Amino acid sequence: MFEVGRLCVKIAGRDAGKKCVVVEVLDRTYVLVDGETRRRKCNIAHLEPMDNVLDIQKGASHESVTAALKKEGLEARLPSLSRLPKNLLHSESQKNLLLQLKRNQRPRRNLRPRKTNPRKLLPRRKRQSK
Repeated sequence: MFEVGRLCVKIAGRDAGKKCVVVEVLDRTYVLVDGETRRRKCNIAHLEPMDNVLDIQKGASHESVTAALKKEGLEARLPSLSRLPKNLLHSESQKNLLLQLKRNQRPRRNLRPRKTNPRKLLPRRKRQSK
């Protein structure tokens, strides 16, 4: 059922709802997927197979998977834009995506003050020597 080139939808994890293509069958329960998702090993219980089978080779590169998805009318994920120089970003949508990625990577401030132990706020008593 999960052969190389099978178009699937991820149903679990952070990539849930995104389409992917089986690039390689690793064993009975795991396959290597790529496409709108990250290229990684995935449990077949987390995939919903679709009827389409794309024409790709076993272990195909991301570029060949992207080309096969474009023939089907689907978009693959963009490479990490944070590593690209800004002058290589041609379209406004890519620039906006880069700004959004940078905004999401900022550390968040803690909104509540830390709870402190009231005993620690009191000064320590000096021991009296005998």
